[in-house]
Amino acid sequence: MSSHISSLSWVRRGVAQQHPDKYKLDEAEMARAQELIRSELENVDEADVVNDDGGDEWVDDDGAGEDDEDKMDEDMDVVDDDKDDMSKYKLDEYDDESASMALGPFSNVKGLTYYNKLDEDPYITLKGADEEDERKELEILPADNLILSARTEDDVSYLEVHVYDDAGEDLYVHHDILLPAVPLCLEWLDFNPRASTDAAPGNYVAIGTMDPEIEIWNLDVLDAAMPDAILGRPDETAAHVPVPLGTGKKKKKKTKKRTVSSAHHVDAVLAISWNRHHRNLLASGSADKTVKLWDLTRGIGGEEEGALRSFDVHTDTVQGVQWNTIAPTILLTGSYDRTVRTFDSRSPDQGVGARIGADVEGVRWDPFDEEKFYVSLDNGLVLAFDARTLPNNAESPAPALWTLSAHDGPASAMDLSSVLRGVLVTGGADKIVKVWDIRKEGGKEVVSPVISRDLGVGKVFSATWSPDDPLVLAAAGSKAKLQVWDVAANSGARKVFESKLKAAGREVRDRGAGSGGVIGVASDGEDDDSGDED
Repeated sequence: MSSHISSLSWVRRGVAQQHPDKYKLDEAEMARAQELIRSELENVDEADVVNDDGGDEWVDDDGAGEDDEDKMDEDMDVVDDDKDDMSKYKLDEYDDESASMALGPFSNVKGLTYYNKLDEDPYITLKGADEEDERKELEILPADNLILSARTEDDVSYLEVHVYDDAGEDLYVHHDILLPAVPLCLEWLDFNPRASTDAAPGNYVAIGTMDPEIEIWNLDVLDAAMPDAILGRPDETAAHVPVPLGTGKKKKKKTKKRTVSSAHHVDAVLAISWNRHHRNLLASGSADKTVKLWDLTRGIGGEEEGALRSFDVHTDTVQGVQWNTIAPTILLTGSYDRTVRTFDSRSPDQGVGARIGADVEGVRWDPFDEEKFYVSLDNGLVLAFDARTLPNNAESPAPALWTLSAHDGPASAMDLSSVLRGVLVTGGADKIVKVWDIRKEGGKEVVSPVISRDLGVGKVFSATWSPDDPLVLAAAGSKAKLQVWDVAANSGARKVFESKLKAAGREVRDRGAGSGGVIGVASDGEDDDSGDED
């Protein structure tokens, strides 16, 4: 899978700074950068492999032998013979401060001075021509949403920040952030990890990747060189630390197995949930089988810092984590051990749960009912549960409120609308995005299909509802393509949800039949096949 989008997250209107700041590398930022990368630099020495004779040895994966070492020795002899020719470069003076200054402003990091205005930069001769145009181009209006996508293309991973203008039916990439590892999950939050609990709301994103750490980035800063915070211990979990295997002079390498820690994750982070009531709290689930609770006010980089609490409530990879949207201390988790659990984070031993018939793909609380939650599975089913009916022993099965056969293959995406009650979207490996209506009839809930569509995103990895617009969702998947779909563009869907729209005091505009309600990023001449409706 060379290119894909693994996760999406919306940012509601009016949150983003209208004119984002430019990243400024000042003395304070330099000091913070040194603190963030200190552990990584310390870990470089640990990456050397020590052989049986006590010597350091670099392992050659293609199995090259001693002939390569002899050739290296010959090359070194050539370098020694040409030593006089290299004297003109004055290599022995590189450590001299005066010599470094003579090399110009790029001789060391501190020479990379950032100028807020082009007029102040002595090395730019075209002064002040395009500042106002750039300011307008980067402007984010209060009526705009942001859509965050975790994209990987070949060996490069990054976060794309899209601007979605509903009125103008426009979607484009505003800026992106380069990431150190393949991103797996995203969670928007308004809390500044370097501020106190009473700090004003901001615009941040927490990113879980194949690495055990969680990075938190400020979305209102352009061209940032580093995250605002890293949750975890890269000095203890660096994936490149090898151990020797086999016998003989040349040895193969494998990743050292990490010991599970209560202070940080030691494997990929697959799920993140931010607590909207207690804004400094973040929960995460990992392939290391643990759920971690983080206090963002505790600071970064210190022996006393780390996860606030660690929950060993599962025996396999934790795939889903979500805080209850109404009861702020209650967590819902789902795992590849084929169980779901719900517990109070203050007393996890008092939780309840249930064994289900397949690996969990995702979990969601009902935004309008604190007792109800939904689970999507890798066999294509979606289940609804009432937490009050779950047994104390999570190894026991529990009856579901209803079972929905949603997809052929894994139901890899699921979300509940926070604007309209009982509106469900699912997406699966069958490449179809489906919208469902959940209603009460005769004292019991009934789930009925409303509309489905192949949006041309490949296998659907993420499908999420807009926090502002009723019946607008974003979807992405294995084709590394983001699509926004206004379900209300379909007259049949509008008719089904008419009563719910009126109950929520919402109106939708008819976009007409031209676009079919699907809006995508300009494809630079590539074919745009958004699929057919069912």
